[in-house]
Amino acid sequence: MNCKTVNNTIPVSNPELKAEIISTKSIISDTTFISLRAMSADFVYDMKYATNDNFLKQAVYDCPECYLRQKTILSLIEANKEFITLGYRIKIFDCYRPLSIQKKMWQIVPNPIYVADPAKGSIHNRGCAVDITLVDSKGKELDMGTSFDFFGEASSHNYTNVSEEVKKNRKLLKEIMLKHNFKSFDSEWWHYNLNGGNLEKLANFNWNCNQE
Repeated sequence: MNCKTVNNTIPVSNPELKAEIISTKSIISDTTFISLRAMSADFVYDMKYATNDNFLKQAVYDCPECYLRQKTILSLIEANKEFITLGYRIKIFDCYRPLSIQKKMWQIVPNPIYVADPAKGSIHNRGCAVDITLVDSKGKELDMGTSFDFFGEASSHNYTNVSEEVKKNRKLLKEIMLKHNFKSFDSEWWHYNLNGGNLEKLANFNWNCNQE
């Protein structure tokens, strides 16, 4: 299939291409970023950095889009399918982050404890990281013990001074994500990197908020 890409991204309204990407898993180069919304309607979104509800206290994205590399998309969809069989769905907080936004975040909070130094970049800048939680069938977030982007020891997978419910919820999220080719980030229960994602190149395309 011939397809047109804009700014190295896949158009969001192309159902034939969507079906072919899912069936072949190899039609598109992994240098191309794809809209998660274009590939699946089964996710819930709360793109924090397109709002003021984040640790920066300001929006740094122009609109709440979620782009990722093809292989990240495919693994995430498979993980979500398994969660759905259990009565849950993945809620997305953050996906691919342009390097220019990483630099902007660094200017606001130049502290490597909270923001990856753009000189090195993050896995988010490579399109291979997601910040997520789980919601139940009514859309209610499962209790994970802390809010997203709570930078303290209570957010760590290794922190044990939480309720049994929180332990169970974090374990469920982690076990299924690891099963589907992701690895966890010890200090942030919400952050997952695709295996091998650190080997991808840093990217700096900015999505088109008006793209259809």
